[in-house]
Amino acid sequence: MTDEFRLTLAQLNPVVGDLDGNAKLAREAWGEARSAGAGMIAFTEMFITGYQIQDLVMKPAFAAAAMDTIERLAVECADGPAIGIGGPYAVEGKLYNAYWILEGGRVAARVLKHRLPNKEVFDEVRIYDSGPITGPYRVGPIRIGTPICEDAWTGDVAEAMAESGAEILLVPNGSPYHRGKFDTRLSLMVARTIETGLSSIYLNMVGGQDDQVFDGASFVLNPGGVLTHQMPAFDSALAHVDLVRTEAGWRAKDGEKSKLPDAWEQDYHAMVVGLRDYCGKSGFGKVLLGLSGGIDSAIVATIAADALGPDNVRCVMLPSEYTSKASLDDAAAVARNLGCRLDEVGIEGPRKAVTEALAHLFEGREPDLTEENIQSRLRGLSLMAISNKFGEMLLTTGNKSEVAVGYATIYGDMAGGYNPIKDLYKTRVFETCRWRNANHRDWMLGPSGEVIPPGVIDKPPTAELRADQRDDESLPPYEVLDVLLEELIDNEASVAEIVAKGFDRDMVKKVEALIYASEYKRMQSAPGPRLTRRSFWLDRRYPIVNRWRDPS
Repeated sequence: MTDEFRLTLAQLNPVVGDLDGNAKLAREAWGEARSAGAGMIAFTEMFITGYQIQDLVMKPAFAAAAMDTIERLAVECADGPAIGIGGPYAVEGKLYNAYWILEGGRVAARVLKHRLPNKEVFDEVRIYDSGPITGPYRVGPIRIGTPICEDAWTGDVAEAMAESGAEILLVPNGSPYHRGKFDTRLSLMVARTIETGLSSIYLNMVGGQDDQVFDGASFVLNPGGVLTHQMPAFDSALAHVDLVRTEAGWRAKDGEKSKLPDAWEQDYHAMVVGLRDYCGKSGFGKVLLGLSGGIDSAIVATIAADALGPDNVRCVMLPSEYTSKASLDDAAAVARNLGCRLDEVGIEGPRKAVTEALAHLFEGREPDLTEENIQSRLRGLSLMAISNKFGEMLLTTGNKSEVAVGYATIYGDMAGGYNPIKDLYKTRVFETCRWRNANHRDWMLGPSGEVIPPGVIDKPPTAELRADQRDDESLPPYEVLDVLLEELIDNEASVAEIVAKGFDRDMVKKVEALIYASEYKRMQSAPGPRLTRRSFWLDRRYPIVNRWRDPS
């Protein structure tokens, strides 16, 4: 009996809905696996359709087309290694998240996902039917158990597969990034290897899809939690895992181990990949943004340059009479350091025209937030006009702190197709700028060095919509505000719990009121990459109209 088996892991970036393109990716990787002498190549969860596909998979014509694509792939790849690939399976009025095993020109087996996640960004209970726990399938000399993603997050599915004869565990995933996810996955899979005594292969996809970024970082464990392979984070890659039969069972030989990045690099890489794929998969090659001279637009411009290259980023300065010379100089410095184009479109004339047009209605009323927002909306109008004329996607630049409390103008500075820093609190924006100035990686297309001037990072934040305006006039200092936001949003803490930590109750209640009152803005805001477990959109779903406030 053969005592060795090579399994190729395909950590790739499928595109949602691109059935033919994903099949082409699979065929190309299969060809490499065949050249490498593999007995099987494994792809990730729902690879043929891309992931997450949400309600698209519930469309019968789409599910049928996906299954037909998999069956054609089996025929086209008959002479070579077996294929494990994720895709839907619709039968007898039921729809399953399935893993298809293709060998010898036919569908040799299917594994149906048993545990359906219904938390955070996942709604699989409303989309799929739960399949029975599926036993192992044989490829060559080895019997493989395949818990699909969530099936491996608890012990029952893996244990049942081991008890029914599985000799290794192959776990295909569509596991999106959030801060701290690497350690969570590793600890869970260590638990599975300890419980079953089997070598375990954790295979995750890469790439951005809407607000989610899949970070790869696939790995292989032998029993006892011994790491034998670590694939890179965020990058497409193939890995050939050589398994050998021992007296204790099948074990993976030691292989390449990529170094995983720290939390700051993980977040930054996620923002770059999220923007790069959002543009690439939606057909945009170029972007533009309003460059104010402030820190938020500076980091967004830097992320855009790193994602798409400086030549594909247009920065636009839109000064009014309240814009300081320092802001003009800072914006110019950021664009110059990055190598991006910088245009200037003044809004003072249009602002005066709008003010005059409304004067007969506003007569007798003092200027207030209305006039400030006119400036922001004129900037949004101008930027959208440039976007339409040149086919460049507009990026919006509000950080999570501003998005949380509604410190942004709807149809103004919130206008845009994507927000790279939507899930990044302001205090983390400061540190991310410092990190990027001190670090450069080969996946960054922008220049190295101090691209964001220290003066941009250190100056007091201001919207410059009136004379001498500062953010801390209407908001608590960001180092305080962000702690309150993390408690109220990320931790769902009560007002009483936060007050017990030493915060002023009136301040906490003010922030709580701002969060609830701005829900309607967030419902209309641009998507952005998910960095935390409580990002705005699918992670946190609150009603727009809501009169409840915490009485504690």
